[in-house]
Amino acid sequence: MYNIKQSTDTKEAAAIEARRNREKERQNRFFNVRNRVMGVDVQALNNQVGDRKRREAAERSKEAAYGTSQVQYDVVVQMLEKEEADRTRQLAKKVQEFREQKQQLKNGREFSLWDPGQVWKGLPTYLSYSNTYPGPASLQYFSGEDLDRDTRLRMQQGQFRYNLERQQQEQQQAKVDENYADALSNQLRLAMDAQATHLARLEESCRAAMMCAMANANKAQAAVQAGRQRCERQREQKAKLAEIQHQSTSDLLTENPQVAQHPMAPYRVLPYCWKGMTPEQQAAIRKEQEVQRSKKQAHRQAEKTLDTEWKSQTMSSAQAVLELEEQERELCAVFQRGLGSFNQQLANEQKAQQDYLNSVIYTNQPTAQYHQQFNTSSR
Repeated sequence: MYNIKQSTDTKEAAAIEARRNREKERQNRFFNVRNRVMGVDVQALNNQVGDRKRREAAERSKEAAYGTSQVQYDVVVQMLEKEEADRTRQLAKKVQEFREQKQQLKNGREFSLWDPGQVWKGLPTYLSYSNTYPGPASLQYFSGEDLDRDTRLRMQQGQFRYNLERQQQEQQQAKVDENYADALSNQLRLAMDAQATHLARLEESCRAAMMCAMANANKAQAAVQAGRQRCERQREQKAKLAEIQHQSTSDLLTENPQVAQHPMAPYRVLPYCWKGMTPEQQAAIRKEQEVQRSKKQAHRQAEKTLDTEWKSQTMSSAQAVLELEEQERELCAVFQRGLGSFNQQLANEQKAQQDYLNSVIYTNQPTAQYHQQFNTSSR
């Protein structure tokens, strides 16, 4: 909401650069032996207090604006949710009323197809010709004869006209409902657009106020930073001139190795005055490196011997595993041969039993005459 049209990476990089500059200034102030002041830097503390107060004021104003906009958004969302719930309830109520009035079960086009009482409502074909059942020997009616064809056609035409009228009415009602739904959707869209426009104007005003406040704060900080940088440049210029004079008059640029010795600890050196190692120190370091190289060579030789022993043990273990696998394959082959012979014996016995059943037990098969007599007796 309070974006100032800058990406997150740019702002983060700017913050990191500002922290780096402040740390560099602090280090220069601390490590500058000529201008360093022992004790508390009152000016720096006052600047920090002022920066913190300005930052807290900006945060408070930002939080207040955000809280006000959040309350407005909550009110608008509640109003929109209430309107949407009312519209949904009204639409469901109208749909239920339409179903109760226009979509009753008895008014359906397909009701006559699955009406459970249609068998009892209809009459047999022959009753339209005669109220007595003449029997098939009288030759008064035949299978497939339609004696009430004219009446049935008139009824079908009437039913077709009724179904056509019902379809037209349903199409018109569906079109009316669709137009009503479109109108409701358009009204909802217009209301949401109006609310979005209002919220956009509020957000733009808050953003403008925030940008104005931040611009004023940035201007004040830029003025303070410019004055601080001007003082820092003057101080650095004085320090550089003093350093040049010191380097010109001191023995820092000479090749005297005694300059690098620490005045309080002879075994330490001053890094900014050290000219390098002496030949004796270099020889001692090379000797120590040679000892380390010989130790490392002996260690590598021991590791190589150990790897050779491990490889020999691995080869022997692999050979033993291969022998065990060969024995296992032989035992599996013997077992498979025994199992095959046993299965063959079982198959032979089963085949003999099936042949006995087919040739001795199931020899008397029923004929077509037997089935015909059985059907006649069942009738």
